Amino acid sequence: MGKQIITDPETGEKHCRCFKRCGGCQLDEPYAAQLTRKQQKAERMLSEFAPVRPIIAMKNPYHYRCKVQNLYAADGRGRILSGIYQSNSRRMTAVDDCMLEDIHAAPVVSTLKKLMHDLRIPPFDLRTGTGILRHTLIRTSPATGQIMLVLVTSSALLPAKNRLIGALRKAHPELTTIVQNICPDGIPLTLGPRSITLFGDGYIEDLICGCRFRISPASFYQVNPEQTEKLYACAVDAAGIADRDVVIDAYCGTGTIGILCAKRGADAAGVELNRAACRDAAENARLNGLTNIRFCNDDAGRFMRRMAAEKEHCDVLMMDPPRAGASAEFLRSAAKLRPDRIVYVSCGIETLQRDLVQLCKSGYRAEFVQPVDMFPHTTGIENVVLLKRKAGRP
Repeated sequence: MGKQIITDPETGEKHCRCFKRCGGCQLDEPYAAQLTRKQQKAERMLSEFAPVRPIIAMKNPYHYRCKVQNLYAADGRGRILSGIYQSNSRRMTAVDDCMLEDIHAAPVVSTLKKLMHDLRIPPFDLRTGTGILRHTLIRTSPATGQIMLVLVTSSALLPAKNRLIGALRKAHPELTTIVQNICPDGIPLTLGPRSITLFGDGYIEDLICGCRFRISPASFYQVNPEQTEKLYACAVDAAGIADRDVVIDAYCGTGTIGILCAKRGADAAGVELNRAACRDAAENARLNGLTNIRFCNDDAGRFMRRMAAEKEHCDVLMMDPPRAGASAEFLRSAAKLRPDRIVYVSCGIETLQRDLVQLCKSGYRAEFVQPVDMFPHTTGIENVVLLKRKAGRP
């Protein structure tokens, strides 16, 4: 396979021969043009609510993804290929290198393909339901240098397991942990309920804004470490945390935003429906020596309704919902609790626009919108919005 990434010698801009085939990138234009496009979209959709600040760009918008997933298949000559799904399909596009993925991922994948061939470890075939290796997940932390390889298999059987792990460690001493995840069935590129640590601790750690976070195979974690630091710093700064402020971190995941608020002196509560993520969040609080934050495995809307019924006060609601945005029930619960300030972190600009309409009807005024380019070469835009409760509103 020929070289897939082409670098312009004059501008340093990169282009991929797989554009439009693999679906990883949606924009193939100079980075400055991408930023202009995203700024204009944010202003078009959100300026009716508040001034839109200039988008926060990446210094070097390549190789930023710290979470890399690869599929595997065998061609007609028995060679092992790696790649990702084509856009809106379950057909694989063979990809050997990617200008979005962390530079440590491709060499590990290349070694693994050779070992799969030599050790006769067949890739899983969706059509026939046969084979062993479904896909791999590689997580990296530029801050700590730690790298995790997750081998997702169709069963607990992994032929020549010890030889495989030994060869991987010898070829890539930078690997700090290797995990086997067992996924007998399910949606492609998902993880199964059971993981076995084959080498190392079974997790890696990352640093954001001076705090340390543990990342296990199934942890939700932002994929762009450089921009995540800027995004979270912006969100916590917007909240204007004062000592002993009561903060709710809704959709808290592994507790990142709530922990950063607690570090600034807030009395914080993280609420998360995913039980495993809630356990990770509690461990992350312990890791950072924080006792002024607690975590509740609950629906965030139900949690806020209980607080409102008990006449409890909330200074700041931090909310970072999934791309689908907040539910109508969640927004009604927030209106009942009446926090003084709401900081909305959104990865879906369309659902953010929808939810801002409801929050403004509930007595809040947006102060500013801060776009952050978390996903260069894609159409995605992350935004931070600060809302304040209007004085005198019931």
